[in-house]
Amino acid sequence: MDLGFWGKLSKPFTVLAPMEDVTDTTFRQMIAKIARPDVFFTEFSNVEAIIHGELSRLKFTRSEKPIAAQIWGTEPESFLKAAKIVKDLGFDGVDINMGCPVRDVVKIGCGGARIKPEFRNQNAEIIQATKEGARGLPVSVKTRIGFSQIETEDWLGFLLNQNLAAITVHGRLVKEMSKYPANWEEIGKAVSLKNESGVETLIIGNGDVASYSQVEEKREKYGVDGVMIGRAVLTNPAVFDKNGRVLTIDERLDYLAAHAKLFKKTWANVRSMTEFRKMVKMYVNGFEGAAEMRQKLMENY
Repeated sequence: MDLGFWGKLSKPFTVLAPMEDVTDTTFRQMIAKIARPDVFFTEFSNVEAIIHGELSRLKFTRSEKPIAAQIWGTEPESFLKAAKIVKDLGFDGVDINMGCPVRDVVKIGCGGARIKPEFRNQNAEIIQATKEGARGLPVSVKTRIGFSQIETEDWLGFLLNQNLAAITVHGRLVKEMSKYPANWEEIGKAVSLKNESGVETLIIGNGDVASYSQVEEKREKYGVDGVMIGRAVLTNPAVFDKNGRVLTIDERLDYLAAHAKLFKKTWANVRSMTEFRKMVKMYVNGFEGAAEMRQKLMENY
């Protein structure tokens, strides 16, 4: 099986997690400058929106490559059409979200709801349709270890039979959101299932990793091919630095100013600078007086 760009990565590789209303192209460009992961994902985009021309979440630059477009929905035909568009836009891969725990997404049968057994046949159709539309791009899935109870063996067993390039396993149940510690033992079980099956699919672990040294620890202990990091980057933009670089206050403020400038330039007349306020805390935290400084800075946006 051709793993595409995934097969060219040294292990353990790192991936920036897709985070709703956070990891847009400006965010990813800044992380690429500060301390880049090996792979970027877009924010997740609904297949129906893509088909109807809403492509703002799929904006990216060459500095963000390799990058996979993450898509979600319910209809196989829509996945096929959306994957064709993703391919034409120049992405390196397509990722299907089958793990989002947000209630409004789950209640319409999307995201984490796809883990439920009644969706297995349609899931197989979705994956096949996405592959067809992607026309050679590697297709991956991001998911969790179960919906309301642990289903790693059954669910991952199903996914491992779909000839996917990679599977990202978030070590929590859908119903747990992010309220409990990630269960890395179940992620390790996913690796064991992959090894027993003999498939080439890469397993990416996700959950509660906050430094590159922890990435190496997870690789050694659980055998994952790569690690996806999300929330930790929101307090440490240099989290992907392999040497554990610690940003100075001046560096943090310089990066904040650069990010604000890039956001304004990229989203002029599309998004308000008030939306940028949430980014201030990423750069201004962890030092004495940070809270007061954040308050003053946010008044500027």
